[in-house]
Amino acid sequence: MSIEGLTPKQIVEKLDSYIIGQYKAKKAVAVALRNRIRRIHLAEDIRDEVAPKNILMIGPTGVGKTEIARRLAKLVNAPFIKVEATKYTEVGYVGRDVESMVRDLMAVGFNNVKKEVEDSMRETCGPKVEERLLDLLLPGTGKKEEKKEDEKIDSPFEIIPFAGTPEEAQKLMEEQNAKLAAKQAEDESAAKSNSLDNSTREKFRTMLREGKLEDREVEVTVKRQRSMPSMEIIAGGSMDDIQSGMMEIQNMLSGRNHKQKTVSVREARRILTEEVLDSMIDSDKVADKAKERVEQSGIIFIDEIDKIATKNGEGHGSNVSREGVQRDILPIVEGSKVNTKFGVVDTTHILFIAAGAFSLAAPSDLIPELQGRFPLRVELESLSKADFKRILTEPKNALTKQYTALLATEGVNIVFTEDAIDRMSEIAEELNARSENIGARRLHTIMEKVLEEISFDADEHEGETVNVDAKYVDEKLTGVVKDQDLSRYIL
Repeated sequence: MSIEGLTPKQIVEKLDSYIIGQYKAKKAVAVALRNRIRRIHLAEDIRDEVAPKNILMIGPTGVGKTEIARRLAKLVNAPFIKVEATKYTEVGYVGRDVESMVRDLMAVGFNNVKKEVEDSMRETCGPKVEERLLDLLLPGTGKKEEKKEDEKIDSPFEIIPFAGTPEEAQKLMEEQNAKLAAKQAEDESAAKSNSLDNSTREKFRTMLREGKLEDREVEVTVKRQRSMPSMEIIAGGSMDDIQSGMMEIQNMLSGRNHKQKTVSVREARRILTEEVLDSMIDSDKVADKAKERVEQSGIIFIDEIDKIATKNGEGHGSNVSREGVQRDILPIVEGSKVNTKFGVVDTTHILFIAAGAFSLAAPSDLIPELQGRFPLRVELESLSKADFKRILTEPKNALTKQYTALLATEGVNIVFTEDAIDRMSEIAEELNARSENIGARRLHTIMEKVLEEISFDADEHEGETVNVDAKYVDEKLTGVVKDQDLSRYIL
């Protein structure tokens, strides 16, 4: 979908199809997205001065922070990546290079553009794939290469200066006639063979198009999968590129870059299609287009940013690492140029959305410079019983719809009554208030517990209709909910 025709209100309406509530957060991201279009229409002398207004989402887990950002990116087909701020502190005091988030985003952008180009060329490559499949099914029946114009063509006739007797001339003529006869016989045999080959090839072509050869096995040459030990133990994102280069060099030197594999025609078609598409695509053009898309519409979602916040006066121990990560993230968010294997990427106009629960720290515990780079702050509300009820029924991917579809594959029809939805929503709200507030994720554990038995014995209930009402929910959950110690582990 094109972002050009979407107003902020329409963006919020689209997000409402997947995320319940959180209007403030949806409004903030919708305006940020629309401002990108407004920026494109600005005069060139002011366009570069307008930077995206990065957003800081504050709220408990499970209320939709990540989902809002993910759905937003999917809505407008923008390159999107989610990173955990804590991953940059996992290895000693340095952690992984923060620039790796930009490299990962660029890789996502490249793959997205490449897929779009492949989809547009998929029909075009069909005839080439068909010919290669026929070559695998009927080796040696492909079209013979035409001889080049400057290539010498053997002829049975040879111009030979002759000054001998008539008898010798007659003998020479008989030899030339014998050569001509042999050549004619050879040509006739080749023509007959080619005719038979072409006839067989066309029969196989018809069978191939009719799908009669899908299960026949053929031998194809495929690229060997990389299976090198991980080098993530070495700090710094640049090691990714080094590792990739080392593997390519090793495969090239060892000659083990490809291997023979026996697969069905159905699988061979997929493999050959990918190979043909790779040969048709200009990687440089794809990289240029992806780079432009990443720089102008890329979105990086930094989750758990509250985990790298440091409280005032605590500048020792692990807090040194946390503050160091904040200072490393700062130039990326402010705008800098990052080297990637697809080219240099400018992060100035990438939209950054950070999120965190901030239950043990406050946004003010982030370093002032980083706080300033997230001028828009929205607080997401905890979910109520009414929100849980809507989450269970309204979204396109609602949990009740998911479980109904899953069990329908086993021939079991699940019907959730209104009072069952009310009861599960009430239990979710009660448990979130009493123990850890994990938001909508609580519904996953409740639904699993309610449907555990019917899911386990689904094969014995084929063709049956199971009504899930409030009584059914209480039977499965009441004992667990009442026992606070037990619910702490189960729900």
